[in-house]
Amino acid sequence: MRDHPHHRDPGNDHDGFEKRPGRERGGRGPRVFAPGDLKLLLPSLIAEQPCHGYDLIRRIESLFEGAYAPSPGVIYPTLTFLEESELISGDAAGGKKRYTITDAGRFFLNEQTVALDGLRMRIEVGKRSLRGHDRPPQIHEAVHNLRHAMHMHHGRWTPEEITRVANLLNATAQAIVDGSAVPPEQGKAQ
Repeated sequence: MRDHPHHRDPGNDHDGFEKRPGRERGGRGPRVFAPGDLKLLLPSLIAEQPCHGYDLIRRIESLFEGAYAPSPGVIYPTLTFLEESELISGDAAGGKKRYTITDAGRFFLNEQTVALDGLRMRIEVGKRSLRGHDRPPQIHEAVHNLRHAMHMHHGRWTPEEITRVANLLNATAQAIVDGSAVPPEQGKAQ
């Protein structure tokens, strides 16, 4: 069978925080953020308090309780992108750039509240994973089953199905965080 990039070896339990050869330069550790996460997280941190790039690295490290700190090689290009997108503004007074949120950045964050909530939830999960809190085998199998179900769609998503599945997954994720059961009506399209 030809190896497909999304093919999963059933004997290989991955949780999104494993080392992935070829995904990071030099294989220097786990990938913590999904594509686009930093472009959302950095403006939100800057909106809370204007700061320098190094301060952002330390703040993210504190979000992960010391289990992860992003490299300057990840942070500074993202800050440049955000500045060029006019979501943040950098003032180089004193030789170090201090970043502040712009009105466009505030609008962007206001429009992204659901995505920010999801990102914060992933940070909590990531923090536990990076600190070595492994999931039991039954949970690994359930995650595998979920991934398998998602891949079975092969991109054929109707708007109704997108809403139904997104509601179901979001309700389930929230129930896991809250320690509650998922009400059956949560997964149904409104």
